[in-house]
Amino acid sequence: MANHKQVRKVVIPCAGFGTRFLPMTKASPKEMLPVVDKPVIQYIVEEAVAAGITEVILITGSNKRAIEDHFDYNFELEEALKRSGKMEQYKEIRAISDMAKFVYVRQKEQLGNGHAILQAKEVVGDEPFLVLWGDEISRSDPPRAKQLVDAYNVYGSSVFNAFLTTDPMAPHRYGIVTGERVSEHDTKIEQLIEKPGDEAKPPYLASVGGYLLTPRIFSILESIKPGKGGEIWLVDAVRELLKEEPVYAHEQQNGRSYDCGNKLEYLKANIDFAMQRPDIQGDLRTYMQSITKEH
Repeated sequence: MANHKQVRKVVIPCAGFGTRFLPMTKASPKEMLPVVDKPVIQYIVEEAVAAGITEVILITGSNKRAIEDHFDYNFELEEALKRSGKMEQYKEIRAISDMAKFVYVRQKEQLGNGHAILQAKEVVGDEPFLVLWGDEISRSDPPRAKQLVDAYNVYGSSVFNAFLTTDPMAPHRYGIVTGERVSEHDTKIEQLIEKPGDEAKPPYLASVGGYLLTPRIFSILESIKPGKGGEIWLVDAVRELLKEEPVYAHEQQNGRSYDCGNKLEYLKANIDFAMQRPDIQGDLRTYMQSITKEH
């Protein structure tokens, strides 16, 4: 393993309005939507912490105060739990706040996902860092974030999370990567095309949420011209980064990711994560079998 700077920080953009989940998201952040009994954002933070992350940088906007409250201490709740003798729940609630150091940066204008990442420049500094979207959760072994950190430790360059698929809708939903295979699960990217549609040919190596970026990306984000919709996009910056240093795509192993800003994907995530729970899975399986017969 090469000697590279340790990956200690994750940037999680959370400033979007969540319009696909209105009216639910009118007053509540989409990142706080529950998957079984935890909000989406907590799964993402836990995944990052499991990969060795010690500092969580949340890029927030208006109506996102609930996220800050969730990761803060709630002394009134904690005291009520202790008085009631609910020590396990007390420890669980306290552990949420103690997982990492939390830093909140306000994105005053929503000018694209690249612009959101750029807001973290001063906090990240001259270090490699993870980027995980605030509405996308993943379940894999080892965790997606750990796989990205491990790949970075091998190559010392930016790494994208990806999966190989023959789904004909993939090039309409994701960025598609082409390049040179350098290991069983890693590809050195030559080209990254955002949603190429029918121009791409299967099998597709699709880029999905999850990135490990070198700090060079910040100066590129500062200098590139706005792209689609007049906004700053990460994919445009990565195309420039490819001209300067290697960028790799790592195929996520033993798992899947869910875009919880999409209603169907959100429902799938609830079912998948509930089926991992011994206290729920039996009754849920029985229920799903019963409604399958009805419909």
